[in-house]
Amino acid sequence: MVMEFLASGDSSVTPFFGLLAMVLVLAVVVSLLLTKVRQSVLVGYFLVGVLIANSGMLGWVGADKDDPIIGMLGELGVILLMFTLGIEFSIGELRHLWRIALFGGGLQVALCGAFGGLMAYWAGLPGPEIAVVAVAIALSSTAVAMKSFQDMGQPQNPGARASLGIALFQDLLVILFILILPAIYGAGSSFPVGGILIALAKGILFLGAALLFGRYGNTAILHAVARTRSRELFTLTVIALCAAVALAGEAFDLSLSLGAFAAGLVVSESIYSHRIMADVLPFKDLFLTIFFVSVGLLIDIEEVMQEWVYVLLGTLVILVVKGSILVGATRLLKLPMRPALLAGASLASTGEFSLVLLSKAGEFRPFDPAVQQMLLACTAVSMGIVPSLMKGAGPFGKWLEDKGWVKAHQKAPAGLEPGKAIRILEDHAVICGYGPVGKALNEALKRCGVETLVLELNADTVRELKRAGQRVLFADATHPEALDLAGIERARMVAFTFPAVELTAAALPLVRERNSGICVFARAKFASEVERLEKLDVNVIHDERESGGAMIRSAMGVYQRAELEDEEVREIVAAS
Repeated sequence: MVMEFLASGDSSVTPFFGLLAMVLVLAVVVSLLLTKVRQSVLVGYFLVGVLIANSGMLGWVGADKDDPIIGMLGELGVILLMFTLGIEFSIGELRHLWRIALFGGGLQVALCGAFGGLMAYWAGLPGPEIAVVAVAIALSSTAVAMKSFQDMGQPQNPGARASLGIALFQDLLVILFILILPAIYGAGSSFPVGGILIALAKGILFLGAALLFGRYGNTAILHAVARTRSRELFTLTVIALCAAVALAGEAFDLSLSLGAFAAGLVVSESIYSHRIMADVLPFKDLFLTIFFVSVGLLIDIEEVMQEWVYVLLGTLVILVVKGSILVGATRLLKLPMRPALLAGASLASTGEFSLVLLSKAGEFRPFDPAVQQMLLACTAVSMGIVPSLMKGAGPFGKWLEDKGWVKAHQKAPAGLEPGKAIRILEDHAVICGYGPVGKALNEALKRCGVETLVLELNADTVRELKRAGQRVLFADATHPEALDLAGIERARMVAFTFPAVELTAAALPLVRERNSGICVFARAKFASEVERLEKLDVNVIHDERESGGAMIRSAMGVYQRAELEDEEVREIVAAS
C-alpha cells in the first residue's frame, strides 16, 4: 500500500528524502543479515545500492537512474568519506611507521600502479584514464582491512601495523592525485608538467595552511568554546569550522572533497581531537553507508551479468597480483611470513578511494560504461572476499612453516611496534574526572607503578596534564567512543571520582558491556545513591559517611577524650 502510494506520485515526499530513507532502512536489514554470517557489512551497502537501482525501487520515490539525486547522494558520500579520512589521518603514526610507509607503500603503489596502467593501456584507454585506473588499482580498502583486524582481535599484529603504514602512504597518494586531476584532464591525452606542478603547489600550500590553523588558531578557538562547558556549542563550533575550511578549499579552486579532507585534518590536530572523534565516530558508519550505497546505485546488474566472466577474472587477477606484490614488499622489509600474508590479504582488494577517484575523474570526462561497470563490480567483489582471505592467511602461513618452506617464529623488524604516544595500554586504571579526588588517586596509583589514563572535560586541566606528560583525553565518560579510546576493555579498574550518580549510572552499562570483569569505583553523597550504586555492583565511596567519620575523629582529638574505636565510629555514622 505504502509503496503503491509513493509510486503513484500522490505523495508529497521529496525524492531525495525518500531515497535516503530507503537506503538507511535497507542498510539496517542487510547489515543484520551479513553480521549473522560474519561478513563485511560494507559490501552489503554495495548490494543495497545495486538492489535499489535494479529492482524498480527508485520509481517508488519518483526517481530513476539518471536522476540528479543519484549524483547528489554520491557527491555527499565522497565529501563525508574524505572528511573521515582527514580526521583519522595520523601524522604521528606516519612518522612512526615512515619506513614501512615509504619503502613498502612506495614499492607496492609503484608495482600495482604499473600493472593497472598496463592493463588500461592494453584496453585502449586514453592517457588520463590510464593514470586514473593505475592509481585506482594501487589503492586498497583501509576501512575493510582495519575493521577486519579489529574483528580478529589483532589490531597490533605486525601485519596490521605494516598494513597501516602502507595504507597511510596510499592516503597521501590519493590526496595528491586528486590535486592534479584537473591538470591531467585539462590537456586531453597529454600531461602538462607545469599545470601539474602548479596544482600540487596550490594544494600543498592549502593543506599546510590547514595544518597550521588546526595546530594554532583552531585550538585557541576550541579552547575558548570548551571553557563554556556547553557540549552543544562545542559541537556546533566544530561543524562550523569544518564547513568554513571545506568552503575555503572550493574557493581556492580546489575540490570540495579536498576541502573536506582539510577540514578533518584541521580538527584532528587539536588537543580536543579525542572529544571530536568521540562526537564524529558514531556518524562514520553513516558516512560509509551513504558512500557505498551511492556507488552501488551506479552498478547496472544486466551489464555486469553479461560480463560476469570478466568480472570474476578481473577480481581474481587483482587479488592474486596485488596480494603477491604486498607479500613480497613486506617480506623485503623483513616481516615474518605469517604477518606478511596477513598484510597482503588485508590490502589485496581495490578500495573505497579507488571508487572516489573514478567518481572524481568522471566529473571531467565520463568513463566508458563497460570499463566503469567492470571496475565497480571488481571492487565490490574483491572487498567482500578480503575478510575471508585474512582469516585464511594464518593457517596458510602455518602450513608453509610445517612444510619447512619458510622459517617459523621469526621476529618482526623494529619500527612496527606501537609508538610511545599511541602505545596500547593494558591493565591500567581509567580515572574519570580530575578534581581533588581524581588528582590524589592518580598520584597514588602512579607512585605504585600503575599506568593511568584520565578522562576530563575541563579544558585548562587537560592542557596542564598534557604538558606534564599525563595520558589524558578531553572526552565525556558517558560516551561509548570515549571509553573505547581510553581502552576500557583492557583496563583493570575505572574510577568515577565525581559524585554525580546519574552520570556514573549512565556510563556503567557502557563500561560493563566492554569489560564485564572490570572493578568499578564511584562516589555518592546520599544513602539512597549509595544503595542504587551498590545494587549495580559498584564499590561506593560515601562522601557524607567518610566526612562524618573524619569529623568524629577530629572532634575527639580536640576534647582529648578517649579515642573511639574505628568500629564504633562506623556504627555511629551508619546509624545517622
